[in-house]
Amino acid sequence: MKAIDNFYFDKKEPIKGCLLALKTIILEYNPALEPRWYYRLPCFMYQNQIFCYLWIDKKIQFPYIAIGKGVNIEHPDLIQGNRTFTKLLMIDPEKNIPIIKIHLIFDMAMKLYKENP
Repeated sequence: MKAIDNFYFDKKEPIKGCLLALKTIILEYNPALEPRWYYRLPCFMYQNQIFCYLWIDKKIQFPYIAIGKGVNIEHPDLIQGNRTFTKLLMIDPEKNIPIIKIHLIFDMAMKLYKENP
């Protein structure tokens, strides 16, 4: 199994199912997004740039989507912390995934990638 596959399949439920659903949501959002194992992270690239990546918060054990160029996006559910490139969207693995919210944030991010390639 490849490292990118191990990232998803070595997790316990409900985190594994949540991450696999997020992967599908991301890939279905735009066919130009390419999944790639990059910097030991499951990244989704747009025109060879990191559009987003998936990870798990160590403290609360919630999966999150790190949005590339996220520091330039204003949305109340995005968390910046000390980051200079990304903002995070935490996903509660016990609840329904907020697909509309994810698409709204992705629309804002995609606009940045298209304006400043």
